[in-house]
Amino acid sequence: MPELSHFIHGEHVSGTSGRSREVFNPVRGEVTSHVPLASLDEVSAAVDSAQRAFPEWSAINPQRRGRILLKWVDLIAQHRDELAEMLSNEHGKTFEDAKGDIQRGVEVVEFGAGAPHLLKGEFSHSVATGMDVHSLRQPLGVVGGITPFNFPAMIPLWKAGTALAAGNTFVLKPSERDPSVPLRLAELALEAGMPPGTLNVVNGDKEAVDALIEDPRVKAVGFVGSTPIAQAIYSAAAAAGKRAQCFGGAKNHMVIMPDADLDQAADALIGAGYGSAGERCMAISVAVPVGEATAQALREKLEQRIAKLRVGPSLDPTSDFGPVVGADAKERIENYIGIGAQEGAELVVDGRGAQVEGYPNGYWVGATLFDHVTPQMRIYKEEIFGPVLCIVRAADYEEALRLPTEHEFGNGVAIFTRDGDTARDFTSRVEVGMVGVNVPIPVPIAYYTFGGWKASGFGDLNQHGTEGLKFYTKTKTVSTRWPSGLKEGASFIMPEGS
Repeated sequence: MPELSHFIHGEHVSGTSGRSREVFNPVRGEVTSHVPLASLDEVSAAVDSAQRAFPEWSAINPQRRGRILLKWVDLIAQHRDELAEMLSNEHGKTFEDAKGDIQRGVEVVEFGAGAPHLLKGEFSHSVATGMDVHSLRQPLGVVGGITPFNFPAMIPLWKAGTALAAGNTFVLKPSERDPSVPLRLAELALEAGMPPGTLNVVNGDKEAVDALIEDPRVKAVGFVGSTPIAQAIYSAAAAAGKRAQCFGGAKNHMVIMPDADLDQAADALIGAGYGSAGERCMAISVAVPVGEATAQALREKLEQRIAKLRVGPSLDPTSDFGPVVGADAKERIENYIGIGAQEGAELVVDGRGAQVEGYPNGYWVGATLFDHVTPQMRIYKEEIFGPVLCIVRAADYEEALRLPTEHEFGNGVAIFTRDGDTARDFTSRVEVGMVGVNVPIPVPIAYYTFGGWKASGFGDLNQHGTEGLKFYTKTKTVSTRWPSGLKEGASFIMPEGS
């Protein structure tokens, strides 16, 4: 059985803690490798490596750092199929979906190559007699990232790419469920020309996370995962005096207006609700048709499309989506389906007990559809993180608008309509961080920022885009006056601006 490693100071390092975790192929339900769980000393060694690398990496001018990042992008492109297959075998998402996971991460690294322009400071001439003022944006130092299983390429690249572009060095603690892709990305970063220690990977569990938060040499941490853990990490990081951007759960709605193209809306719901087996923080899990006629017509179209879906092996090009990531995920999702039925929602399509010929031990959950779900039900209030779509019928537009606005989570939302006035009103008033108009999964492109509101995000700056660079830098303001030969003597009053 292969034994995975950590990646510290440009080398693979075997685990010494005596603790490890099994890594599964979710299609087969079989163990494929073991990943070590880092000890406190191993996390400390990774931070030490990053700290040693920081003076060299931060001293490289931003344009040269950008060239190294672009070389990293080129190497990732050369190895894209290898990375995608590795990702599919540990996560379960389809091969094409895995390639999308990689590509959306790469786009943020490409954006980071333009950091020289975005890291420029400001300059003011003659703010007072003979005095100029300018500002500098400087890297923080060593920063850490704690990333989830559902995007083992994209989110590490989002966080590391932006942090490295700003001149920081990075310690990544990826999910222990699918660690092979992050390790391979670190190898390619070294090959691209990053000095050893610029990007380190330590595999681990809560012990490693706590160590990163508590180490005073780590100046900032980024996290993506569940809301309770996001809030706990944000609080702990703040108490330790460091920056944190922590992103939690979601319950993304799609509002379907009576004037919408219902075929387009149904296709969008199928892809956004069941793609990647629903294991996306931007998955649509709540459909909100406005009016009974819209609801009934939409339901019929969804049933027709679900009947044609194929759940199957991740590397089979005919599979629409693959298994969920683990046996515990399958059990949790199927438990939620049971809860929904008990609460009185109409279980239109039941995905429990799904089987795929030739793969009896895979973690299969079929597409599931509920109708007549109400806001009081747990399947509406809580994040299921599986291929479960709930229809919540709204009597009118105002009721449809209130549902995502009043929900605990505020990550993503979409509206399908042909009316510009409705769309404009919706995008202005809805209390959600990312909004799509006839776009089912409104993940912003790399040069805009990604982040949710309310219980979906903790921290005042989001991932990637210019906000990401602000998060990973600190501003220094310098006031300069050169001696003129004039003897002014001591002054005991607060200087004025002019």
